[in-house]
Amino acid sequence: MRAVIQCVSSASVTVDSQVISSISRGLMVLVGLAHDDTQDDVDYIVRKLLNSRLFPDPDSGAMWKKSAKDLDLEVLCVSQFTLYGNLAKGNKPDFHASMRAEQAKETYAGFLEKLRNGYGNKDRIKDGQFQAMMQVALVNEGPITLTLDSRIRK
Repeated sequence: MRAVIQCVSSASVTVDSQVISSISRGLMVLVGLAHDDTQDDVDYIVRKLLNSRLFPDPDSGAMWKKSAKDLDLEVLCVSQFTLYGNLAKGNKPDFHASMRAEQAKETYAGFLEKLRNGYGNKDRIKDGQFQAMMQVALVNEGPITLTLDSRIRK
């Protein structure tokens, strides 16, 4: 499982010219599922999203002291099967490593539920529309952009 995490001042998802989800300050997370991801991969990414200290302490200004959860910030997640795309051979992306849509829909829904339950304030976790052609807009803060891969743990 992969996640691209961006600290944002704001972010939104639009489908068919309608904004379906938006957040103010918080995290914008693109989530990719591999064909062989397990519950352990989901648990790892959820744990990291809930606990990663990507924001400054509002009192001292010291960097890397608070998580989005600590500050009660919003999180916007967007399913992104192209995170497992591969351009190594030729010029057309190969998506064989991505989880199939039927299984991915169920796994992604479970990921969102686990993230909402872990956060405690379910209204702070938003998402896009699975399998839709989405326009994602964001204002990156910092800019801070990090990647997580459940297969790369040290």
